[in-house]
Amino acid sequence: MTASSRKKIVKPRRRGLWFERLMAIAIFVNFVLVLFDLSYIPFRDIYLRYLPSFTTWYGETFKGIEPERATETYLDTYQNLRQALEQSGEAGLESPEITSILARLRIQSTNMIDENPFEVANKTGTLERIKQRMREKVDTDSAKDAFATFWSAEYLEETGWLQARDFFSSEIEPLLRTNYYRGIGLNGEPIDRFWLIDVWFFILFGTEFLIRTLYLSLKYRGTNWFDAMLWRWYDVLLLIPIWRWLRFIPLTIRFNQARLVNLLPIQSRIVRGILASVAIELTEIVVIRIIDQMQTLIKRGDVARALLQPDGGRRYVDVNGVDEIQALSQRLVSTLVYQVLPQVKPEFQALISHAVTGAFDESPAYKGLQAIPGIGSIPDRITQSVTSQVLENIYATLKDALEDPVGAKLTEKLASKLVEVFQSELRQEESVAELEYLLTMILEEIKINYVQRLSEEDIEEMAEKTYRLYETTQIANKDMPQAIALRIKAKAESKK
Repeated sequence: MTASSRKKIVKPRRRGLWFERLMAIAIFVNFVLVLFDLSYIPFRDIYLRYLPSFTTWYGETFKGIEPERATETYLDTYQNLRQALEQSGEAGLESPEITSILARLRIQSTNMIDENPFEVANKTGTLERIKQRMREKVDTDSAKDAFATFWSAEYLEETGWLQARDFFSSEIEPLLRTNYYRGIGLNGEPIDRFWLIDVWFFILFGTEFLIRTLYLSLKYRGTNWFDAMLWRWYDVLLLIPIWRWLRFIPLTIRFNQARLVNLLPIQSRIVRGILASVAIELTEIVVIRIIDQMQTLIKRGDVARALLQPDGGRRYVDVNGVDEIQALSQRLVSTLVYQVLPQVKPEFQALISHAVTGAFDESPAYKGLQAIPGIGSIPDRITQSVTSQVLENIYATLKDALEDPVGAKLTEKLASKLVEVFQSELRQEESVAELEYLLTMILEEIKINYVQRLSEEDIEEMAEKTYRLYETTQIANKDMPQAIALRIKAKAESKK
């Protein structure tokens, strides 16, 4: 591939990445505005404290918020008192003008407590804080008496107008200014004009969604426009005017697609956690279902009929024409004779020799022979020789029986007789009922003590084990091509 062709490939990718990033930033800006709008009413007091002008403008423009008339009149009356006293000083507390203003403040305070103008804005708690602060300031239990005392010439003269002014301006006035009145729209809901901001983003996101889905439907054959829209389902959340907080879903996906953040570790961890939880529940349900089915078969007697009456009850379906139980038993006997016994022969011989020697040690005659000089070790050698010969004879007999057709038939007849006698003994009603009861209880205990513990296991621990296994597998897969290459190179060198 030439340098020019590489440039042709890289440039569209970079342009596409820049477009994805610009759209992701636009979605982020929209989401920040959405969060601010959703938090404006709950946190308006905080915004009003730090951004008073912007908060007031935003509330009036987009939320239909107006100053509450009663509290606004109260604050205007207070400002009139403040201007009058600043012009005349504390000596003017006895003037008719100030006396009239104080009287209006007392009446308005009583009306504020009785009518509660804060209730419309769900800010009754603010009024309670105002009343509490005023009671503590005047040191009385009645809020009405506290306001009446505070707005009296005698109290202002005794306390000092400047001190009373500072208290009211810092403790009471900010709380009064947080009250507001919010208009009601034609739909019966509080006025909300956030759509004036959101409509521009709606046009941008809607246009991009239509163009992108149309492009996908044309690019991939067999995909119609509706399928392409389903493909980009998360972008639809950007076009819904309700539940706007759900836009964090397309925001995170688009940030990941634009490579502004890497969400793959978080995504894989969430997926592993969900899969581990589902696996635990599914495993528990399947195993419990299997055990319940086995208990049902045992209680109905199907297991007993299958073991004790192979030809009775329901017809047994044979899929290959082979008696698997007989074949397995023959295979096990053959493995025991030809492979297992030759390997354990020394240990088995030592065990038999020890048993025979122990029996001889209890015989007085054997002890007498051991006491004779020159004969003491002969009985031990005889015992070992006899034991070895007996084992050889037994092994040879078993081997000949398997290799001899007549012996094989006799062995098969013996096994059949053993199974027949075993089944005959189990056919007795008491034995069958007892075995069915015991098997049912064993399965119930397994279900209670082991299977249902799966739900109590640590899902996170299981997820971590799965992740470590996945990492080990990935590392092995990465190293596999290198290992194969080294193996091929070694073979080539060996041929040289």
